[in-house]
Amino acid sequence: MIDEAHVPVLLRETLEGLYVGDDGTYLDATFGRGGHARAVLEKLGPRGRLLLMDRDPAAVAAARREFGSDARVAIRHGNFADLADWDATLAGLDGVLLDLGVSSPQLDDAGRGFSFRADAPLDMRMDPGSGMSAAEFLARADEKEIADVLWNYGEERMSRRIARAIVARRADAPITRTGELADLVAGIVGRPPSGKHPATRSFQALRIAVNGEMDALQRGLRGAVARLRVGGRLCVISFHSLEDRAVKQFLRDQSQAPPARRGLPPPVSASLSLRLIGHAQMPGDAELARNPRARSAVLRVAEKIA
Repeated sequence: MIDEAHVPVLLRETLEGLYVGDDGTYLDATFGRGGHARAVLEKLGPRGRLLLMDRDPAAVAAARREFGSDARVAIRHGNFADLADWDATLAGLDGVLLDLGVSSPQLDDAGRGFSFRADAPLDMRMDPGSGMSAAEFLARADEKEIADVLWNYGEERMSRRIARAIVARRADAPITRTGELADLVAGIVGRPPSGKHPATRSFQALRIAVNGEMDALQRGLRGAVARLRVGGRLCVISFHSLEDRAVKQFLRDQSQAPPARRGLPPPVSASLSLRLIGHAQMPGDAELARNPRARSAVLRVAEKIA
């Protein structure tokens, strides 16, 4: 994730985590605007290789403008969930970076519909050319499905009341603008003690649902482990607790044998594929002063062992 000046989050920690070698092959599967990719490329020699992916066509266009003439770089428009299907990854990778969530350029482009801070079409798709927009989802989903999305992906305590209000409102006219949805949610939730906008959780939940982010995360993590060479590193930066819990659980399952339970036969020993590198890392005060949007970032690193 990058701020307005495209400053990459946890850059030093990520480069240390990837342990970039000058002749290795690395995949930045969430290019964004290239802050991390640019720093990795600076460390690569002429035999190094950098693979870039993003599901956002605008990010892919930016990658091609800046790196398209570099023979060390390959670029693909696609979801990181499918990284293992890219032929360029078949020979193996020495590092994979997943920088999750919505990027600052996406947030700052009001027309993309990710933010409640400006009135715009309620879209939220990371790839505007595919899938169902948030407005289409709210027009088609039943009340229970909307409530489940708000609760499961946003942990919104008033999910049922909000879903009921959405269904009642669309009986008169569909909700098609970010401002409409933000005002509706604010009227139900009120101003929370934290000072966050009352629609924050609802917008997060809809974005995750519309883009299938949690399923993509699981598939992308499995694909990364499958394509990493022994000794290769996986770095994952997450920005909210739902993502981070999923990443933490996946890495734990791949790096630790299940505990024995008293009175039960010992668990079948599974072949472990990763070892954890250090602890979860968060931005320091200096980085937060430069880039307040980094405040919720968490980096986790693991190494392929088998």
